[in-house]
Amino acid sequence: MEPRGASPLAATQERVGPWQKVMVPVPNSTVWASEAARLEPEQSPCMVGILPIVYYSVLLGLGLPVNILTVVALFRLATRTKKSSYWYLLALTTSDILTQVFIIFVGFILQTAILARAVPSAFIHTVNVLEFTANHASIWVTVLMTMDRYVALCHPLRYRAISYPQRTRKIIMAIFAVALATSIPFYWWLDAWRDADPPTALDKVLKWVHCTTIYFLPCTIFLATNSIIICRLKRQRCSGAGRPHLSKTTVLLLAVTTVFIVLWAPRTVVMICHLYVASVKRDWRMHLALDIANMMAMLNTTFNFFLYCFVSQTFRQTVGEVLRTHLWHSTQPGSIRFPAPALKPLEPQAGTTL
Repeated sequence: MEPRGASPLAATQERVGPWQKVMVPVPNSTVWASEAARLEPEQSPCMVGILPIVYYSVLLGLGLPVNILTVVALFRLATRTKKSSYWYLLALTTSDILTQVFIIFVGFILQTAILARAVPSAFIHTVNVLEFTANHASIWVTVLMTMDRYVALCHPLRYRAISYPQRTRKIIMAIFAVALATSIPFYWWLDAWRDADPPTALDKVLKWVHCTTIYFLPCTIFLATNSIIICRLKRQRCSGAGRPHLSKTTVLLLAVTTVFIVLWAPRTVVMICHLYVASVKRDWRMHLALDIANMMAMLNTTFNFFLYCFVSQTFRQTVGEVLRTHLWHSTQPGSIRFPAPALKPLEPQAGTTL
């Protein structure tokens, strides 16, 4: 599709790749190139400069070790308590790690900063699929956790029959498989920073599906279930049944969903504005807004650890156990030897009673 008001010179360009264009050769190629550069719309500058690279590097350097520590702690709690809620939190943290690897490291740092997007288009589109897979898995695992808390509070008898670790793990694996399947169409997702042409029908469909899948539909579920949970707790308080018991898992659920709604709202708004209002390539304000919106959205991948520590004393204690165990093993010679007991255990003599 050609831009509106495109000049005849621009109309002679032929797209050969996602961001590459070639022009028909003419005898005086120097004059042709200078004329094309004059008529080509100027690309919007990156107003934040090197800040995104520094930000994403710090976010990855801090978030990846923190999320790995969270996975170890949650796995201990899940196997120790046999609660489904810990398996959902474990799956959420795993998807956050995948998001940090594919979106922050491969997408922002490797492609943008190190390789300057000078990579084969097939590689970029394949990474797109992996990025959307991690994104979809993270969001819809949170949706599952929301539904799990809703059933636990509003239908406790039914919850005991349908929620158990084996079934929870199967549901989580199914969600990851569905996340991969629903991300395959985003192989044809275009680069918002370099695509200067008006959006095609495929662009509009993909962007609206993306905004609906990762924000509008999940937020509708979050707001509906959270409202029901809060209203139920208020009714219990007003009925004279005493102060309702608000579990740590419910507090975590309300906090996680609220943080997600706040941090992902700017990116959704900017994507829709980019679709109908202005191009990121030609408008520096849209470029700046998309940079800031992406930075806010990716903050969600690191924020959950500190949220868990603030809300749950059990999680803090488990994290402390993991760190003490790791430090104790790291200080031992050889790191795999265990200290021998100082005294031999006493054995009861014949005829004695313990």
